[in-house]
Amino acid sequence: MSEGHWEGSDLLAAMRHSAATLRQHVDEVNALNVFPVPDGDTGSNMLATLQAAVDEGTTALAGNGSLAHVAGAISQGALMGARGNSGVILSQLFRGLSDELQSSRTLDGRLLAGALEAGCTAAFAAVAKPVEGTILTVARDAAEAARRAARRERALEPVLLAAVEAASASVERTPTLLPVLRQAQVVDAGGRGLELVLRGALAHARGEQLQAAVEPQHLVFPSFEALEDEDFGYETVFIVTPGEGSRLDVLAIRSRLEQMGQSVLVAGDERAVKVHVHNERPDEIIAFGLSQGNLSSIIVENMDLQARQRRRERATRATAADLEQAAGASSAAPDGHGPRNVEEVAGVRPGPAVVAVAPGDGLASLFLTLGASRVVRGEDGRNASAGELADAIRATGCRDVLVLPNNPNVRLAASQGGALCRDQNVVVVPTRNAAEGVAALLALDEDASVDDNGTQMLRAAHETETLQVAEAVRDARMGRRRVRKGQHIVLRADGKLLAAEGERDQAVQRALRGLKKELELITLYHGEDATPAEAAALAERLRELFPAAEVEVIQGGQQHYSYLVAAE
Repeated sequence: MSEGHWEGSDLLAAMRHSAATLRQHVDEVNALNVFPVPDGDTGSNMLATLQAAVDEGTTALAGNGSLAHVAGAISQGALMGARGNSGVILSQLFRGLSDELQSSRTLDGRLLAGALEAGCTAAFAAVAKPVEGTILTVARDAAEAARRAARRERALEPVLLAAVEAASASVERTPTLLPVLRQAQVVDAGGRGLELVLRGALAHARGEQLQAAVEPQHLVFPSFEALEDEDFGYETVFIVTPGEGSRLDVLAIRSRLEQMGQSVLVAGDERAVKVHVHNERPDEIIAFGLSQGNLSSIIVENMDLQARQRRRERATRATAADLEQAAGASSAAPDGHGPRNVEEVAGVRPGPAVVAVAPGDGLASLFLTLGASRVVRGEDGRNASAGELADAIRATGCRDVLVLPNNPNVRLAASQGGALCRDQNVVVVPTRNAAEGVAALLALDEDASVDDNGTQMLRAAHETETLQVAEAVRDARMGRRRVRKGQHIVLRADGKLLAAEGERDQAVQRALRGLKKELELITLYHGEDATPAEAAALAERLRELFPAAEVEVIQGGQQHYSYLVAAE
């Protein structure tokens, strides 16, 4: 390593040091969860992403060890290995680094500052609705501090030091920016993970041992993103091509449409773009499209009246026998060795193919029985990566593919995996848990387009009330309520606490009564922490409590959540 400058081998060594530093604190970061449930995985996701980047960089160094080549390999490894929302954002930071270093032989402080800014820009662009008080805020603050330092210094160490100090201060400020953090008096875990990555690189620049780079621990972090229910109104679809001599700016089109409506899908390149968006004023969407170029294949439909009837029609085709067969088909279930296990049904269904992420064997079998073409195993603590999802999408052999991530923390990885499949039209239906995923899959219309299916499947997922039941792993305050360690808590899909009781069955009953609506169907997906006998006993109590409702029990096999509950 030259004084104040890095070559390709130095960059890779810094990344190895960052991975080692993050590995030292991975349990701490995993424990940073605003919800007192045992599913924190931010640290594991970021570490897996970083390790994939290091592995790819190591292979590159053995061949062409130039700075640009190693940086490109690090970026590619992180892109394919990205897990969880924080991992996807970290991969975008590396993408900016790679882009900035394509024509450089060595890395100094000023170039590093530019790379951090480029990475920050790429990371913000990857998120439809950036949230302040998360890893994005920390990345931006670190990049701005590095830029200021680079005006005074060309050497790497002072610029990295400025970035680390700014990242640390930014992490401490996150509770003032994100209400859920302020309420819990905690900091953001994704930001803390990025701080550790930068600290590892700084320790390498200083030639320090890992222990010298370790700083005091922080305490907690929330889910990165909560998906809110939304009304769809009118669906507007068209293809736009540029006027003669001009090109389309796909990112700018997507950005503007995200300001105008919801469920925005923008696919294509500078030569042609397909647009799909929901809002209450389709005339405004079309007017914007005309400002970009020439429109064709224009479709405007009112979607509010269609989804429920289609879902009910399809639900009648999924008989109780099908569900029982799926629950008991352990021989057909994935082997549980993580997301690389991609399962397949013989033959291809007509219409769009579906890739579903499943957190347990029983749920995986159920998705296959109900028509998913591929199931990717993804547990809390080991989310499916963008590369694994891309492999599953390609393996369907279909041009049109719907992806059910079934976890808010897999949504960005699913989008990134779809973007890697450039020859396929991929629509991510942002389901928040596997019970929503089942409801969405029941709404699949084999004769409808992939875009229409994306609309009605998300609608069906949101029309089904889904609950997650877990044991609290620590004392916590949730809203105005206090939760004690060891209590059984019931959370809605949006994270709202519905019940906290000493007895698990009482918590489920209280939560369902709190829904205050007439229930027709209750489905219990029991996980590893609930035996079939316990689930059957709970089902009997629910039949007594809700005599008008049909109650079904299905083996889900999921970790951490003893029950997923779907109530309709």
